[in-house]
Amino acid sequence: MEPGTVRMETFSDGIFAIAATLLVLEFGIAHNGDLGRHLLHLWPSYLAYVTSFVTIGIIWMNHHHTVSLMGRTDRTFLFINNLLLMTVAFLPFPTKLVAQYLQGDGEQAATLTYAATFVLMSVIYNAWWRYASGGRRLIAEGVPDSALRAVSRAFDPGVPMYGIVFVVAFFSPLAAVFLTFAIAAFYLPSAALFDRSGQP
Repeated sequence: MEPGTVRMETFSDGIFAIAATLLVLEFGIAHNGDLGRHLLHLWPSYLAYVTSFVTIGIIWMNHHHTVSLMGRTDRTFLFINNLLLMTVAFLPFPTKLVAQYLQGDGEQAATLTYAATFVLMSVIYNAWWRYASGGRRLIAEGVPDSALRAVSRAFDPGVPMYGIVFVVAFFSPLAAVFLTFAIAAFYLPSAALFDRSGQP
């Protein structure tokens, strides 16, 4: 890995770590009443936390793998990378909205904000990868085209799936959140998809 990509990945790793850590701030307990009941009523917080944390973790793993295929960076790519990191760093905010408003007043607005963040993140991530891999612009020598196709296949469903979540949020905010969790579960074995790089 070249020095330019190392610096970019080090900076990116820090943003991923901070965003994942900030997710825990969505939890809050009232100072009075039955603690056990309050803990049970926090289930939207647990759901939003797990979904967002797993998603950030998956993005981080995929980011690490794709950067390992690159031999260089340029200013345009670094700018797109910063846009990606901006959406990752923003994720704790809509996560907190879902934790606070799911199953209550304002749940639709909260879930739409959450879903829109994932749509934007997916669009930017795809643009990030397409820019780097298009014409092998930033790809290191010796990386087979089959490895690039494997990554592209794994990325392709992202925007359509999160777009569906955004539409579902208009009709059933709870279903939209569970669908977001299902997408995170779908992408969890993405490393296995990347490992198929030897396939044509």
